Amino acid sequence: MRIYYFDIRDGVPVRDKAGLELASDGAAIAHSKGLADQVRREKPKGHPELQIVVIDESGREVHRERVYPGAA
Repeated sequence: MRIYYFDIRDGVPVRDKAGLELASDGAAIAHSKGLADQVRREKPKGHPELQIVVIDESGREVHRERVYPGAA
């Protein structure tokens, strides 16, 4: 199991300091898609370029999930 971090980015990043232990990159990507769905349901205003960036424990970027795929 590896630790993955799910940073939120829209200009200035908000760092995930706790992380989440998951089995694989694929599991982390699936989790980021679920987070994006959750944010979409909450409908925050003024954040059209919001992204969830998945970083593994070595600091490697694994995936970027746009919350609003058609924006910008």
